[in-house]
Amino acid sequence: MGNVVRGAVAFVPSERCQRFLVGDLKEMPLDRTLDLSSRQLRRLPVRASAFDELVKLYLSDNHLSNLPPELRNLQKLQLLALDFNCFEELPLVVCSLVQLNILYLGNNRLYRLPKELQQLTELKTLWLETNCFTKFPRVICELPNIKTLHLGYNQLRSLPTELERLEELRSIWLAGNLLNEFPPVLLKMHYLEVIDVDRNGIRQFPSLTCLRGLKLVIYDHNPCVNAPMVADGVRRVGRWADSSDDEEEEGDGKVAKAGVKAQGSLEKTE
Repeated sequence: MGNVVRGAVAFVPSERCQRFLVGDLKEMPLDRTLDLSSRQLRRLPVRASAFDELVKLYLSDNHLSNLPPELRNLQKLQLLALDFNCFEELPLVVCSLVQLNILYLGNNRLYRLPKELQQLTELKTLWLETNCFTKFPRVICELPNIKTLHLGYNQLRSLPTELERLEELRSIWLAGNLLNEFPPVLLKMHYLEVIDVDRNGIRQFPSLTCLRGLKLVIYDHNPCVNAPMVADGVRRVGRWADSSDDEEEEGDGKVAKAGVKAQGSLEKTE
């Protein structure tokens, strides 16, 4: 019943109704973290933008499709979670938050990113999984400090050669796309540690022994005729993969456990 009431109140823009959804928001949280997830919000209360010392702002699982310009006041923000909302385009005000390290945009309706995103030069982790991208957003190649990139479950068919510029990139997650071949640019990115191309349409894998930093490659659920060759010590998850240390794990469970282990330090609840 509570969610039904919240859903109805969310359509009423009065200050009183907004307080019902998010509380009074009178004081800066002591831990400089504000969590307004799962509040049925359709607009962000302007009052939330007054806390200019905020470091983390969680707005996940709402009904947001835009953000107020006042959000630019949060110049110390390092983490912004906008996943599970209704964004079709990224609000430009997000690109003014130049201290952002982590940006969650998964499970929206995004199909492109603005060129202004390149202003986020401190960004290290970008989540874009489960959106509507049919082409790789090239502005990502202008983010010099990106270490972790999640683009799974979109409709990507290829990766641009410019991706090679991202010398800090350590893990790239591309499961559930439309890749018909292993992206050639990845063979030039010797610093990559994790590559996930699970659930694509790759039929032939090249040797990955040239990737000196590689620790894990996930390639399950592809119509491949071979497994990628890797250097000693690299873990493979997929058909014909070595299973000497995890013989009891099979199928999807094996992929899930490998992915969770590699992403452990990136969880929002860390």
